[in-house]
Amino acid sequence: MEVVINLKKMEDRSYPIYIDGIQEIVLDTKAVIVTNPKVAGLHLGYLLERLKAKELYIVTLPDGEDYKNEESLNFLLDRLFDHKIDRQSVLIAFGGGVIGDMTGFGAAIYQRGIDFIQIPTTLLSQVDASVGGKTGINNRFGKNLLGAFHQPKAVYIDTHFLRTLPQREFSAGVAEIVKMAVVFDKEFFEWLEQNSLEDEESIKLAIKKSVELKAKIVALDEKEAGVRASLNYGHTFAHVIENLTNYKGFLHGEAVAIGMVMANELAKRVGLMSEEEAQRVKNLLQRYNLPTCYEIKDSKEFYEHFFLDKKSAQQKIRFVLPKGIGDFIISDSVAKEDVIEVLSRFMRC
Repeated sequence: MEVVINLKKMEDRSYPIYIDGIQEIVLDTKAVIVTNPKVAGLHLGYLLERLKAKELYIVTLPDGEDYKNEESLNFLLDRLFDHKIDRQSVLIAFGGGVIGDMTGFGAAIYQRGIDFIQIPTTLLSQVDASVGGKTGINNRFGKNLLGAFHQPKAVYIDTHFLRTLPQREFSAGVAEIVKMAVVFDKEFFEWLEQNSLEDEESIKLAIKKSVELKAKIVALDEKEAGVRASLNYGHTFAHVIENLTNYKGFLHGEAVAIGMVMANELAKRVGLMSEEEAQRVKNLLQRYNLPTCYEIKDSKEFYEHFFLDKKSAQQKIRFVLPKGIGDFIISDSVAKEDVIEVLSRFMRC
């Protein structure tokens, strides 16, 4: 006997992404702004002038990847219970990727799921982390190993917040823009080579293009069963670097920049990318003062850390490798000796 639950006609989870700034947000329910002290100090007043809710509360979490953990998540959940937040309430993630990930995960599990809105304040979160519904926290085994797919109700991208962004944080966001161009759009990559993202109009165009590219991929593969894995170009290496440095040595975008260079070396090794193409990517990253090398102390230890990545399965490591510029492959059959040989090149930086 068999009973089938037909879930093919699921609810529409489409949502808008506004890239022209915040005009007004009106919520006829309780709302909780989740932020950190730095963002609150710089921009909370700006948001409050544009936000109206039936009841409004503010929860402040510590700033930084170090605090993207169970302790911070439990603190957030406790505050939601304190304020008697119900299932009709809305959480508002107001910050960078760390705040967005934790707020989204909190929304996913609080009373089995409530709505949330993303208002990203860093370039990296505007072009990548706020779009697509990935939420989660880190634990001692690795990055984002506890989490859920939980789509926001809306995303509000406002370049006003970038005016106070430190240069290092801005560059970290550029890494994710370059990532999109390398794997999806050769013309976009060439445009990035010819234009400066320090220019206000150029950065708006780059944000729009990056969001359009990611939205298209997420629509095709919401839960990363196939093509969405391409968005992890550079991340397989980056997550190991972050884990080995206890999330203190590099910003996420900086680790991704190094990870892309490592992935390009592997792509060269297996005949997918030319030396000239790999150098163009490195040059573009270095133009924004992004790191492109990490000194590996033990290549075998680094290799074993790949298996802690949630994208690895059945003792196979899945790599996203660029196929020239503008295309990619996803492979779990790269020979171990090829990977080790590439890692050994990074034992001297």
